[in-house]
Amino acid sequence: MTPDPAPRDGGCTCRRVRYRLLDAPLFVHCCHCRWCQRETGSAFALNALIEADRVELLGGDVEQVTTPSASGRGQVISRCPACRIAVWSNYAGAGDQVHFIRVGTLDEPDSMPPDIHIYTASRQPWVVIPPQAAAVPGYYRARDYWPAASLERWRMRRSGRE
Repeated sequence: MTPDPAPRDGGCTCRRVRYRLLDAPLFVHCCHCRWCQRETGSAFALNALIEADRVELLGGDVEQVTTPSASGRGQVISRCPACRIAVWSNYAGAGDQVHFIRVGTLDEPDSMPPDIHIYTASRQPWVVIPPQAAAVPGYYRARDYWPAASLERWRMRRSGRE
C-alpha cells in the first residue's frame, strides 16, 4: 500500500528543517520493538524507507546523532539542531543510502500508513493491529513483502546502475 509518488514535504516542529520526498517510499514500517518505543517515547515508530538521494533538504541542516541499537551496530538519527525533532534515521544495514523518514514529521502523515508492522512480539498489548495488515513478530525478508517496483529500485541501487 505504498503511497503514490507525488512529492511530499515535511520537517521539524520549529520549521527550521524542511525536506521533500521526491518519490514514493520503498516501504513503510511500523516498528513495535522496545528500542523504537524508548527512542520515540511512544508505542512504535512509523518510518518510510526511501533512498537518501530522493530526499531534498529544502531548508536548514540536520545534526546527526549516533545512538545504540539492538543490533549493536547503532543508528544515526538526523535531528533539527534547534528543536531537536528527529526527522529521519539511517541504520547500519542500509548505511547512508536509505533514510528512514519519521512519518510523523510529514506535513500529511496520514498519507503514509504502514505497509507492515514489525517486531510485533514486543508491541504494547493495547495496540490493535488490523487483521488484514501485514505483521511479523520480528523482522522480515524484503522480497517476501515489498512491491516489485521497490525491489527493483533497491536492486538497481545496490548494483550501482541507477
